Amino acid sequence: MNTWGVAKKWKEMCEKGKNLECINELYSEDVVSKEMPGMPRESITGKQNVWNKNKEWLDNVEEIHASSISAPIVAGNHFTTKMKFDLTFKDRGRQQMEELAVFEVKDGKITSEQFLYALE
Repeated sequence: MNTWGVAKKWKEMCEKGKNLECINELYSEDVVSKEMPGMPRESITGKQNVWNKNKEWLDNVEEIHASSISAPIVAGNHFTTKMKFDLTFKDRGRQQMEELAVFEVKDGKITSEQFLYALE
């Protein structure tokens, strides 16, 4: 699968709430995931660790009020998308979030992801 195919499939799966299945299917075994500097799990490596991070985040969501993912923009072996969320978390209440996600694809698998957002 080329970068556009991976990007399209990633968006479709995430919009359907199949985030963990998406990691299982589209991520490489040695994927690197980066959050903003100073955030918990700022940089982690490995599909299972990324899966665990996502599961923990999803388990902390009490209610999804709104969410959107923009159409991917592809450049070479990278793609990016803008995500917006209005969520209520179990541990910190309601929060609105907006972030950019940047992915690198090699051999049909996501090898890195980085999330860019304002720290408030």
